[in-house]
This record gives sequence, structure tokens and C-alpha cells, in this order.
Amino acid sequence: MIHYTRLAFFYIEKLKKILFLTLGLCIGQASDAQNRVVNDTTTNLTLQQCIDYALQHQPFLQQSLINVSIARTTNRINLAAWLPQVNVAGNLTHYNELPTTYVTTTAGGTPVRQQTGVTNSFVPGLAASQALFSPNLLFVAKSAPLYIKEAKQVTDSTKINVVASVSKSFYNLLLTLEQINVLKEDTARLGKNVRDAYHQYVGGIVDETDYEQATITLSNSKVQLKQATENVVPQYASLKQLMGYQPEKQFNVSFDTLKMIQAVNLDTTQQLQYEKRIEYQIINTQKSIQDQTINYYRFAFLPSLSAFYNYNLAFYNNSFADLFSSSYPNSTVGLSIGIPIFTGFSRLNNLRRAKLQQQQIGLSEVNLRSQIYTEYTTALANYKSNLYNLRELQKNVVLAKRVYFVVTLQYQQGVVAYLNVITAESNLINSEIGYLNALFQLLSSKIDLEKAMGNITY
Repeated sequence: MIHYTRLAFFYIEKLKKILFLTLGLCIGQASDAQNRVVNDTTTNLTLQQCIDYALQHQPFLQQSLINVSIARTTNRINLAAWLPQVNVAGNLTHYNELPTTYVTTTAGGTPVRQQTGVTNSFVPGLAASQALFSPNLLFVAKSAPLYIKEAKQVTDSTKINVVASVSKSFYNLLLTLEQINVLKEDTARLGKNVRDAYHQYVGGIVDETDYEQATITLSNSKVQLKQATENVVPQYASLKQLMGYQPEKQFNVSFDTLKMIQAVNLDTTQQLQYEKRIEYQIINTQKSIQDQTINYYRFAFLPSLSAFYNYNLAFYNNSFADLFSSSYPNSTVGLSIGIPIFTGFSRLNNLRRAKLQQQQIGLSEVNLRSQIYTEYTTALANYKSNLYNLRELQKNVVLAKRVYFVVTLQYQQGVVAYLNVITAESNLINSEIGYLNALFQLLSSKIDLEKAMGNITY
């Protein structure tokens, strides 16, 4: 007994030295498991490449980019009124009966009935106008860049959500692939135990129940492996959907083990800055737009001023065939002014409504600050707890490997019952799966914390 205990401790020291290398190799083998699920001819994509692809092809993001173009085009339409407006129109008229009028030829004389006008007329004209000042156009000019800014910020918000969603889906897929590797190792290990138990049973060393218990444990491990393998397909589908990747095409996930382990660290001493959150920036832009709206209704009583020029080239003749034989042009130029005197109190009511809407935006800002703080504290707590959990489970993996190694040696020498091996095996697989869960939960909670702090880049 003492001999095997010393031998066990000898190997334990080696296990401690290669712990991180073993865990790293375990993670690195995920791509091999995936290659057996996806065709070997598919593309290998890292997390950053998945994010870059999503930023180029994700449908919701493409819609946001189109909304920016729509905002620009809408501004051009609204600002077009500042440019000269030129129209050409013409009226071709034929009188079936000329108009009748009464004229007095002598002072105090009797009015004489006469027909006036020309049977045929054609009056083409050109009208040009230029807005010089208008409260409406002034509002459009000042608010135009704000609407573009808001559309860009909404697009940035979509990009942040895409980066976070793709990253978490990527990690979720890797977790399943890691579990497959662990379960395969567990199944192979249990298969060896079944064979050893069978030979010992045949040799009369152990009871038949040891072989049956080993077989049951192996079957349970195979069931878990099958479930994990089947889960890979829908998880790939989910990642493709978030990326905007074509469903019929395949790809493999590729990753750097060392960088992934190093990526779990995050400076938790950083202070929360609300201004870095894109939602907060959008609220501020909406407040600026609402300020412009209030100013518009406040000064809507100001007059509108524009310049105009009209040119008419008139043709008159009683004979339609000779209509264009001579022309009688005329032109005018001047200023047009419009002053709203009374509009049924619509301006005052619009101003009152705009101020109420401004109050709503202010309350939305208060609620948003509270929401951001809640998200930040929740994400920070989850990150810290998951980090602590990872470190503790990392120790459990070392201990579980040690216990399993010692118990296996003891069982082979007939010192302990096979039930001890089953317990040690169960503890080992649970500790390894638990460690993987903790690792990827930590990576996922880090994404949530970076998003809550407004630190996600794209």
C-alpha cells in the first residue's frame, strides 16, 4: 500500500507541472472533433474573422447601414427647398364663344355689349423662385446633421450587438466541442475499464457486478457524448444566422488556445462611464433634435421671404393656323413675403407638445442610467464569480486526476472496490466539464461586462 502511494505521488508531481499544457491541448483538440463533424474542405474561421464576416453580411446590420443612406437622402430632399425652384408651364386655350362685356363709349352713355378676347391663345411661361428665409427650412438645415448622426449611432449599436452575439455564440460552440473531446477521452478511459473488469471477472479476481457497473458507466458516457455531438449542428446554425452566413455552406471554427486563456483577464477597477454607452449617446442626440424642434415652433411666427421671377411668352390669334405668327412676351420680378398672423393656436400647442416630448426624453435618460448601472453591476458580479469559480475548478481538475490515478492503482491491486473507481471517474469527468463550463462562462461574462461598460470595439 505504501509502495503504490509513493508511486502515485511521484506521478502527481508530474501532473501538476503539465496541468496547463494538458488543458491547452484539450482545448486545441476541439478543431479535430469539429473536422469530424464538418467536411474537411470547409473554411477555417477565427473569432475575429467571424465578427468581420458578420459586420459585412449580417442582415440587421445591413438594414442599419441602409437607414443611414435613407437619412442622407431624406435630408437632401428636405434641403432641396433652399435651391432655386424653376418650373415651366403653358396653357393652350380655344374659346368656343368669346367672353362678353359691357363698355361705355361716352360719358354718361348707355353701356354697349361687346365680345372681348381672341379665339385662340397659347401662353407658355417660366417661373423661378428662391427661398431667402423660412423657419421651416432653417429647422431642416440645423437638424439634418443630427438625423444622420442618430442613424450612424443606431448602426453602431447594431454593430456592438452583433459583435457580442457572435462572440458568445462562438464560445458556446467551442464549449460543446470541448465537451466532446473530454467525453471522448472519458469514453475511451471507461472502455479500458470495462475490458480490465471483464478480464478480472473471467480470471475470478472480481465479482460480476464490477464488470456490469463498468458497462453501465460506459453506456452513460456514450449517451452524453451522443447528445453533445448532436448539439454541434444547431449551434453552428445559430452562429451562421448571427453572422449572416449562408446555411448551405460549412466552416470550421479556429482559435488560439493561449490567447483564449489570456483573454479571460479584465481590469475590474475601471469606473463606469455612461457617456461611452451607445444608448446614452443616442439619447443625447435625440435631445439635441428635440431642442431644434422646440426652437422651430418657438420662432415659427417669423415671416417667410422668397424672390421670384416670371416670364411669359404669349401667342394670340383668331385663326389657329396663324397662332404662332406673333408673340407678346411679358415678365415680372419681385419679392414674396408671408407672415403668419393667427393659426388657431397651433404654433403654441405644437410648442407645448414639443416641450412635453422633451420631458419624456429626459425621463428616458434617467431610466437608461439606472438600466446601465444595473447591467454593469450584474455583469461585474458575474465576471468576478465566474473568475473565482474557474480558479477553484482548476484546482479540482488536478485533485480529481490525482484521486482517479491513485484509486485506479488501488483497484488493480484489489485494495478498494470498483465503486471507488466509479466515484473517482465521475468526479474527474464532472471536474473537467465543470472547468470547461467555467472557462466559457467567464469569457461570455467578460463580453457582457465590456458591453455594459461600452468597451466593445468593432
